[in-house]
Amino acid sequence: MSDRPKTRSPRKQKNATALPKAARTKHNKHHLEADISPWTEALFAAEVLLLHATPVYYGFGVPRGDGSGVVIIPGFLGTDLYLMELHAWLGRIGYRPYFSGIGINAECPNLLIERHLNDTIARALTETERRIHLIGHSLGGVIARSVAGQRPDDVASVITLASPFRGTVTSRSVLHASEAVRQRILREHGTSVLPHCYTGRCTCNFVDSLKRDIPGTMMETAIYTRNDGIVDWRYCMTRNPEVDFEVPGTHIGMAFNPSAYSIVAQRLAMAQSAE
Repeated sequence: MSDRPKTRSPRKQKNATALPKAARTKHNKHHLEADISPWTEALFAAEVLLLHATPVYYGFGVPRGDGSGVVIIPGFLGTDLYLMELHAWLGRIGYRPYFSGIGINAECPNLLIERHLNDTIARALTETERRIHLIGHSLGGVIARSVAGQRPDDVASVITLASPFRGTVTSRSVLHASEAVRQRILREHGTSVLPHCYTGRCTCNFVDSLKRDIPGTMMETAIYTRNDGIVDWRYCMTRNPEVDFEVPGTHIGMAFNPSAYSIVAQRLAMAQSAE
């Protein structure tokens, strides 16, 4: 019998960015509850204050835009007013920003695209006479990626800000709110929407487009924060280091995050130089 001490095989290190086994598909069709704390989101006010104190906000130290149209899309339960700071900043650095025109983002995304967003994009294309860029916050980014898949000839780049485009894995309160929105959609629209509307199991163009890869002719950018208190941050990234950008901050504050603004300016400039 050997006197040598028994040794254990080294334990594999867990990959912090690894998704749960059931959710490693391109887009998870189920709505799952995330093990996250929403209390950190109270810090978003600090991001607003910090933004106004940074040179980036005033257009210093970032590439100038070429007048291209940039359509910005708010997140769940948000309106265009929430993105007023982003809209004004894009104008200051040389782009032609457009609010989405969708009203409150608490409606069937497929209907929002067909009835409102497509009209905004058409106006931007006509007025700028070139391909446009899409920027979406949270659910707005998911909508932006869907539109990008539907309109590859019209979109030069798509940028998502804390957008869970790989599946809805979020806090319990958001899940309850989204289910309330879903029930209202079914009551108001009846048979004009599909039975699984507002879920990943829907077979509408909105969900179907999310299953497609972003076309190679289009630049994609996914900005996320590991401190996200609303959605699981791992669902907000592509796992491509050339596309994914991590910033400090909160989910709610991503629309005012100076680090995110700096990345947005750099990526828009790269996209316009590729045109």
